[in-house]
Amino acid sequence: MHIWIDADACPKVAKELTYKFAKQRNLTVTLVAGQGQVKPMFNWVKLIVVPTGMDAADNYLVEHSQAGDLVICSDIPQADRLIKQQVAVLDPKGREFTIDNMANKLAMRNLFTELRDLGQINSQQASYSDKDKQAFANALDRLLTKLSKLTK
Repeated sequence: MHIWIDADACPKVAKELTYKFAKQRNLTVTLVAGQGQVKPMFNWVKLIVVPTGMDAADNYLVEHSQAGDLVICSDIPQADRLIKQQVAVLDPKGREFTIDNMANKLAMRNLFTELRDLGQINSQQASYSDKDKQAFANALDRLLTKLSKLTK
């Protein structure tokens, strides 16, 4: 099992929690980004900076992750592509993307995109809270435990 992080949009706190859980389980983490990132000095954490371009990091993650891997990302269309390849996907706030909830998440995303485009709502995101951090830690631990049992 390998952990991938869509690093451009992932909060630092979520990255640090991922490193902690990966170290406990002897897993490799790869950060994929469209711009330079601060990478911890652990040899089990890698950084891939992809060429700039529309969805370059997303495409890299889809092309290089494998069934049984975990990707941390918040991009819903990207998550849809990944789960179709049997890659586990978790957003930085602890919400897991699954085959069962993907259609609803895509529909809600499309609705909110349309409302933003029409000026009906603004696109401000809430800051990353302690509640988000705890939810992510709990979900990450639970998902890594489940994935490790599947790979044995």
